[in-house]
Amino acid sequence: MTIDPEMTAAEIAAAIATKKLTAFEVTEAALARITRYNGLLGAFTDFTFRRARAKALAIDADIADGKQVGPLAGVPFAVKNLFDVAGLRTYAGSKINRDLPKAKRDATLIERMEAAGAVLVGALNMGEYAYDFTGENVHDGPSCNPHDIDRMSGGSSGGSGSAVGGALVPIALGSDTNGSIRVPSSFCGIFGLKPTYGRLSRARSFPFVASLDHVGPLARSVTDLALAYDAMQGPDADDAACTTRGVEPVTPLLGESIAGLRVAIAGGHFQKNVFPEAVEAVSRVAKALGATRVVDVPEASRARAAAYVITTTEGASLHLDRLRKRPNDFDPAVRDRLIAGAMVPASLVDRAQKFRRWYRAQVMELFRSVDVLLAPATPCTAPKLGQVNFTLDGVELPVRANIGIHTQPISFIGLPVVAVPVPLEPLPIGVQIITAPWREDIALRVAHALERMGVVSAPSPRGF
Repeated sequence: MTIDPEMTAAEIAAAIATKKLTAFEVTEAALARITRYNGLLGAFTDFTFRRARAKALAIDADIADGKQVGPLAGVPFAVKNLFDVAGLRTYAGSKINRDLPKAKRDATLIERMEAAGAVLVGALNMGEYAYDFTGENVHDGPSCNPHDIDRMSGGSSGGSGSAVGGALVPIALGSDTNGSIRVPSSFCGIFGLKPTYGRLSRARSFPFVASLDHVGPLARSVTDLALAYDAMQGPDADDAACTTRGVEPVTPLLGESIAGLRVAIAGGHFQKNVFPEAVEAVSRVAKALGATRVVDVPEASRARAAAYVITTTEGASLHLDRLRKRPNDFDPAVRDRLIAGAMVPASLVDRAQKFRRWYRAQVMELFRSVDVLLAPATPCTAPKLGQVNFTLDGVELPVRANIGIHTQPISFIGLPVVAVPVPLEPLPIGVQIITAPWREDIALRVAHALERMGVVSAPSPRGF
């Protein structure tokens, strides 16, 4: 059987389980593709090739012995370099962290992916300390867009987006504080899941903003997202924010009908500050779902502002010691935002937190009459690498600060979201499928239905 680099995780696992392919063959093909193209994409910062080969051989031995293997057996995956990988240093995209000792144990999510049979092939480039929307790293270079390597991959999980969009791996793990799974998914034309806050364990991953940090998968199909999500679910005492809810599998539910779901288009803030391609993408998805109702998400613009306040102050608090001792070892743009955050008055943070509670209550009331909200994932397709400004609604604005204009009001209150890629020409762009807390199943069912309709899909890489 020929190994297509765009095979989904589900297809790979099925071929290995039925002995049409071996895990070692799939792993070698992935390692060869990574070796060939990573220099162009800048997706990986570290490789775990020896470990991957050993894992693949162990899976093949289990299959030969007639042992049961997991649902992701033999599937290559990679992780943003803020996840601890035993034997590697956890860079978190920074220069400073390179002086840390090597991790002694894998992050919980890596352990769970490997328990399901997945094969870790390396760690991925990211924005410094996850404070980034562009995918440009001053220490490791940019992770480039697989559809045009002169464009941004998005951040801060830029290497994750680049690796999956470039078909180097079918699944990658990322983190999302203000949009860092959804933005790369949008720019790189792939699917991304930001689960409900606390749904997946963050244990042994480097933090950014504890009250906003989420972790989740990026993939080339909805089924692959669901398989990875199911493998990683479950309580974890090592993460105080992780839910005690039991595992609630979503993969068996993907094919269920979405008829009767109340789907609405997010209005107000989410229909402002968008380029025509973002409008077109939401329109296509809404039309396919028969959604015509537009609802206003109250005070979403203020929610974005409050998210900024909490992000910059919590982030500054985490990095105060590093800012004092090694200011010149930061990306200057990250350093300056953190310093500014350290000077925000406590009264403003208190107001932001009080507003957060009010805003969550308002949005939860909205979900009494709506099951799904549709919104742009990004205001535009991927900008050029190094692009400083763009013009939104006639106003010239900084790119870095405004790429997440439509993601921040959602992660601010921990809602689950699936970002789906609409394959426009010449570049794809994402749409957010937003649901109430703990309803990842609904978001994934809707995404799966759209994928079956052919409305959303991960296009083949075209930039290399």
